[in-house]
Amino acid sequence: MAAQSLHVPDTVLLDAYSLSVSQVAETLGPAVGMVTTDGKGHGSGVVLSQDGLVVTNAHVVGSHRDVHLALPDGHRLAGRVLGADPDTDLAILKVDGSALPIATLGDSSGLRRGQIAIAIGNPLGFESTITAGVISALGRSLRSPSGRPIEDVIQTDAALNPGNSGGALAVSSGEVVGISTAMIAGAQGICFAVASNTVKLVLGEVLQHGGVRRAWLGVAADTVNLPRRVADAAHVGSRSGAVLHSIVKDGPAGRAGVREGDVLLALDGRPVEGPGPLLRMLGADAIGRQVRLQILRQGRLIELDVVLTQRPTVQG
Repeated sequence: MAAQSLHVPDTVLLDAYSLSVSQVAETLGPAVGMVTTDGKGHGSGVVLSQDGLVVTNAHVVGSHRDVHLALPDGHRLAGRVLGADPDTDLAILKVDGSALPIATLGDSSGLRRGQIAIAIGNPLGFESTITAGVISALGRSLRSPSGRPIEDVIQTDAALNPGNSGGALAVSSGEVVGISTAMIAGAQGICFAVASNTVKLVLGEVLQHGGVRRAWLGVAADTVNLPRRVADAAHVGSRSGAVLHSIVKDGPAGRAGVREGDVLLALDGRPVEGPGPLLRMLGADAIGRQVRLQILRQGRLIELDVVLTQRPTVQG
């Protein structure tokens, strides 16, 4: 009697980890395509609505307005950039399509270190590539193409390469929790994604206003260390502040009397430890609001009231 050949279906052999990754690849993969602009540069994009809303990185589209999205099923869709926000390295596109496969944005605030992280994109032009790892760290800060810090960035060891930019970072449920944005050249397993909650904010701003609104002081700032006696006298509980320069004469701060070399210690009582914390305070909700600046000027503590305006687009 001949020995019987044993055939076990692959699904039985797959462990829970492999099965989880393969299921995400099957369900989410069709919604992640390749974004091209002038036919040369390329990145990835994630479809968010059946009628063609797509999120990608701002550095993928650059200054281009016309784009194309190639989906894994072979469809190539023309589209345009609805709005780009270099400060978060995100851009929202609208491509011509209907009944498109879509991805679901999850809640990135519920992530935990060690969770499975699955990246889908087009590294080096290789379409629909899947890599997997874990969420390595949360709450990172990463410098954006505009020079401003992107807050609440996700760090992962899921392999990313040029072309993954704008692709999806998902968890085992298949929800997208981040948009891949950067890797560190020469490092292994240190890659970053913009959190999905940031994507939701940018998406809402672009759809409602055509871009992301932010409040504006009309200054540039650098971090400066504070002597303990100064910090104690100012009651800011911080050993650093923001030294202000490049004051725009007709900007909010300039009109209020802010001078070159002033050190900003607090805004409405909240310590300003440097440019990053200052920028985080200048969201859309602060536009039109009067705020009180606590300033150190030539050894004296003074307070100035400033009415914040919307940051002009030309200011970058």
